[in-house]
Amino acid sequence: MGLGRRIQNYPRLLEQAYRFTLWFFARLEPLFARVGNERLQRWIRGPEEAGKRMIFDCRMCGQCVLHSTGMTCPMTCPKNLRNGPCGGVRADGGCEVAPDMRCVWLEAYERSLVMKTYGGDLRILQPPVDHRLENTSAWVNLLTGADRQPLPGWPDTAEKPAVGS
Repeated sequence: MGLGRRIQNYPRLLEQAYRFTLWFFARLEPLFARVGNERLQRWIRGPEEAGKRMIFDCRMCGQCVLHSTGMTCPMTCPKNLRNGPCGGVRADGGCEVAPDMRCVWLEAYERSLVMKTYGGDLRILQPPVDHRLENTSAWVNLLTGADRQPLPGWPDTAEKPAVGS
């Protein structure tokens, strides 16, 4: 088991790190507003990608929902399912597409059970991925609200935490 997988098995700790990062970015929001989105993307995207790729095998979708999925990235599902498992989860918890891989959603469920603040968010329906945000910083998109813009024809039902909450 790699380091990232081991770290993911401590979702409560990751949840606290997420809450701290939200708090920290909220304090810097006035500065970020002056700096501008383009410069923020250049500054934050690289370190965000490096850290998230190492721990979560991040795909840089630009709309991170880790806090809502038990600190397990749903984009690592071979089918990129954003709202729960497919019907092909094997009896042993393996993925039907990659049998040597445990179902991402089984892990998300188990990890969400130990998360105090965001564990219940697993039940929130996530909107489809906005592919226009791929390869951008999810943190910047959260700060600017770009990740909360509904896609044409999709109701605005996704609940996202307010920065600083």
